[in-house]
Amino acid sequence: MIRNFEDFCRELNQSGFSMGGGNAKGIFALIDYDWTNQDALDTPVKWHCGDPEVDPWEWRMRVLEERRDVAYSKVFFKTSGFITREWYPHFYAVRRNGESFAEAYERGAVSHPAKRIYDIVSGGDVALHEIKALGGFGKAEKSQFDRAMVELQMGMFITMTGRKQKKNKYGIEYGWNSTVFATVESFWAERGVEIPALDADESYEKIREQILLLNPMAEEKTIRKFIRG
Repeated sequence: MIRNFEDFCRELNQSGFSMGGGNAKGIFALIDYDWTNQDALDTPVKWHCGDPEVDPWEWRMRVLEERRDVAYSKVFFKTSGFITREWYPHFYAVRRNGESFAEAYERGAVSHPAKRIYDIVSGGDVALHEIKALGGFGKAEKSQFDRAMVELQMGMFITMTGRKQKKNKYGIEYGWNSTVFATVESFWAERGVEIPALDADESYEKIREQILLLNPMAEEKTIRKFIRG
């Protein structure tokens, strides 16, 4: 039973990966959105209660800010998920297959809005609102921008690194925190990890086997979409 953030991190390192929003999507979620709202379960874990020890919504940022062995981003079904340091190279091998961003863009696998964003993020950690400003994305391009951000995360070109408070022109903080992004390689390099080159087919099978251990009922078409993105 998961009762707090520490329990969650321990179980995540055992499973290797998990959907992030409380919906297993036919694969696996460590914290189902519904079970934490059932009084019969003996756990203090509760979504959106605001307590960083027992609120899974808070844990998505805590793993990025306090740990060096977990990545969290929109990597599964265009929505959020966690992947541990042990398993990340396998997903990376399948999604990237040894290809650089420049090579992917050259063959037309990446959109132009995504390139505009990647060129900014490749220069260092950048907050979401700063990416919009630096990339010159206006209100008319909001949908393109949003799609491109998900595209880059799903392709494992960029990933979330934490959050940053917005500041006005006078340096005064205001509003909600803004999510910060970096390239995947930079994210792991800052944590002392160099992503090894693995065989994409072997990595696919390894992930598939782990999924079936976590969820023997998972369907092949869902597994394939989960792994390949």
